Amino acid sequence: MTDLPRRHQRASSATAVRHGRLPRRRAVGAIARLLAAAVAVVAVSAGSVAAYAVWDVTRSFKPTIHLPGLPGHTDQAIPNVGAIEGGVNFLIAGTDSRSGLGGVYQSSEEQDASSGAGNNDVTMLLHIAQDHRSAMVISFPRDLMVPIPDCPAASGDGTAYGTDKGMFNTALSRGGLPCVALTVEKMTGITIPFAAEINFTGVSAMSTAVGGVTVCLATPVSDDFTNPPLDLPAGQNTLVGDEALSFLRSRHGVGDGSDLGRISNQQVFLSALARKVVDGGVLANPLQLYGLAKAAATNMTLSDSLSPTTLVQIGLALKDTGLDNVVFMQYPAVTDPDNKERVVPNEYAAELLGTALVNDRPVKLTGSTGVAAEDPTPTGGATSPATPATPPDTSATPTPGGPVALPPSVTGQTAAQQTCTKGNN
Repeated sequence: MTDLPRRHQRASSATAVRHGRLPRRRAVGAIARLLAAAVAVVAVSAGSVAAYAVWDVTRSFKPTIHLPGLPGHTDQAIPNVGAIEGGVNFLIAGTDSRSGLGGVYQSSEEQDASSGAGNNDVTMLLHIAQDHRSAMVISFPRDLMVPIPDCPAASGDGTAYGTDKGMFNTALSRGGLPCVALTVEKMTGITIPFAAEINFTGVSAMSTAVGGVTVCLATPVSDDFTNPPLDLPAGQNTLVGDEALSFLRSRHGVGDGSDLGRISNQQVFLSALARKVVDGGVLANPLQLYGLAKAAATNMTLSDSLSPTTLVQIGLALKDTGLDNVVFMQYPAVTDPDNKERVVPNEYAAELLGTALVNDRPVKLTGSTGVAAEDPTPTGGATSPATPATPPDTSATPTPGGPVALPPSVTGQTAAQQTCTKGNN
């Protein structure tokens, strides 16, 4: 994605997002309420308001997308009524395309930055264990250089040919949402039956629907390359609409100015949003619930395996997981030896993570919260970036039957941690 300088950024704008992590207490699927547009509607009060809300949100969904699956993979059964049985693999991709968004995005600068299908600027995978006792949210760096498989062409006619080494965020422009799912399947070894795509305006509308999101800043955050520009003081800041999107989109203003820093910054925001949904009264406010669900539904395109009912069932699967058992992490990566502006998978750590996913094992983080986040609590653990681990790394040896301890090179946090953003000062 191309960032635009301040002179092009004064008008209000929005950006797509997703990587999150959850808040503190028990919650009825806070992550899924973010990713699943219809989950919030279920909590709307009974009667005519609820009936209209369900109907209106349902009709707001865009046409669905079919996910083909890699050769040799079997389709996951689509769940029936009640909490989904078994595990879940749910991919969400945020596109940076400005096409069809109107407003400030009609400018030539914005259209030149990204139009058409766009790139998957932010990509996250939600994995819920078969027993629903643990979950992971994995954020994939947009600058990751990985094999991209052959995909059905986005036009629906023919094949979009893959490459042995391509930039991860080009998967969406190559073959749409199915190509993003196929690429992540190839990287992790799992099957992804559920996926959704969200555009720039989605998060802006969702943050407004809940009355703003209050985030903690360990230091000031400023960024002239977002739209609108950011100039936030240290401390607690309540972000609404386009300012919230600028915060989520910011790279130059947080951490080390990279996409990797942006990932940990987004986790700070999404955890705060989840806390507000769970603890801040949103669940008791039918108007906010309906607004949140409508904002998500209007700006998301779902795979044809998803329906409002399925989204509710995925949310219910997280009801009793416990926030200490929900782990947010960045996909393991190191600097690309061929290009210092890109990253490649940390093969050892990525293999451990893939094995945990395929075998449905919980994971335990041993590293930091990431370059743009810190845990201010005394028991928060390490907050500085760790040196990438290479085998042998005894700290990452799986315990039989227990969590797989990931090496210190894997950054992230649990849903129970409340972190603060570190500005790029």
